[in-house]
Amino acid sequence: MKEYIRKRVLDICNHIMETKQTVRQTAAVFGVSKSTVHKDMIERLPEINKRLASKVKNILELNKAERHIRGGEATRKKYKEEKEEE
Repeated sequence: MKEYIRKRVLDICNHIMETKQTVRQTAAVFGVSKSTVHKDMIERLPEINKRLASKVKNILELNKAERHIRGGEATRKKYKEEKEEE
């Protein structure tokens, strides 16, 4: 694994552990695609550090389990704002 990829993987890992952000939010912060973040955390991180990979995986699974709630909140907010504009 090239050194810049290794550094990115560890930087993304630390960021997710500190902020508990989603893959999409993290990708925006680092200027990479969601696929890159996902591949880094699921495939590359376990090669570097299995313990950190386990912690990050738990955070990502929690985010995945909560995504339907965030989606519902976003929709509710959207329609509330539209109603207020009328």
